[in-house]
Amino acid sequence: MGGGGGHGGSTTYKGMSLHHPKRWHTVTGKGLCAVMWFWVLYRAKQDGPVVLGWRHPWEGHEDHSHGHGHDHETSH
Repeated sequence: MGGGGGHGGSTTYKGMSLHHPKRWHTVTGKGLCAVMWFWVLYRAKQDGPVVLGWRHPWEGHEDHSHGHGHDHETSH
């Protein structure tokens, strides 16, 4: 697989040369991995109880009635 120009190092395994990644690839990959895990943990904190079935998504919204109170129910 490719004669290569000898830039950087490479490891040959069973006749296949695997080139070592450049430093910026490694740093960028680790940075994006960190962003991914922060996002996953943030969403788990926000949505975890709903996903695990500990509460319903509509619970806790009683105080946001915006004038659509229970007065309408009592007038019928």
